[in-house]
Amino acid sequence: MADRFSQAGLDSPRLCAELLLAHVLGCDRLHLYTQADRPASPLERQTLRDLVTRALAHEPVQYLVGEAWFFSMPFAVDRRVLIPRPSTETIVEQVLQDARARHGRGGGIGLALADICTGSGCIAVALLKHLPAARAVATDISAPALEVARANAQRHGVLERLDLIEGDLLAPLAAHPTGRGLHYLVSNPPYIPDDEWESTDPARAVGRNVKGFEPESALRGGPDGLRFVRPLIEDGPSGVLPGGLMLIEVAASRAEAALALARENAMLGEARMVDDSEGLPRVLVARRV
Repeated sequence: MADRFSQAGLDSPRLCAELLLAHVLGCDRLHLYTQADRPASPLERQTLRDLVTRALAHEPVQYLVGEAWFFSMPFAVDRRVLIPRPSTETIVEQVLQDARARHGRGGGIGLALADICTGSGCIAVALLKHLPAARAVATDISAPALEVARANAQRHGVLERLDLIEGDLLAPLAAHPTGRGLHYLVSNPPYIPDDEWESTDPARAVGRNVKGFEPESALRGGPDGLRFVRPLIEDGPSGVLPGGLMLIEVAASRAEAALALARENAMLGEARMVDDSEGLPRVLVARRV
């Protein structure tokens, strides 16, 4: 499977093969090696063949197994939400580093977070899991996406500290008790610019596994890729306490434009771009002055 997936250009072919086999056998990936002699039934083999066929047609393996890993945590995913990616873990890493440096190691006592365009809830849930005394509000315009986020929050035991609200970008924060008292505002909004979405250049084009299966409304960011990033930069700081951080994931090709917008906002300082796990300028970080 790994060889065939590699030939087909799938990302992480060995991992994809392990995920599919573990899913069919109903075991952890580790058991694939500790129980290597376990025979597979005819039904399991046929089920696996069917899933491999779908994977080779570029249907995301995470959707096929109903699960994706993010920040070393399993999250339920389906076609209602984007698949969490390693690049987005950069947001979680930056928040945790700042929280521990500025607020000690007390588990985030008194910290308030907001996750805009939460999708599967991966950012908010990961942060609450690692800041066990913090609270968060997460918004999304998609009610089906919020259903997935709720299930993930319940799975990881943080639902009691997370308010999930349906609405467009920052709008739901206006009526929320902590909407104007945030220590961290984070977002992975739709940001793929039209030229990249429509490109046929293999070096720039959106992958078939993304464009053909993941929700388009959670991906496309308009002509310049900043349709949702821009209002977050312009209006988001008003809800963040002085000294708090705002972190937004953007298209690497629009990093300079996003950084310029942040530096033009008098309410923000120390604006910078942080590279993701692939070395691409992916996350805008700015501090509320």
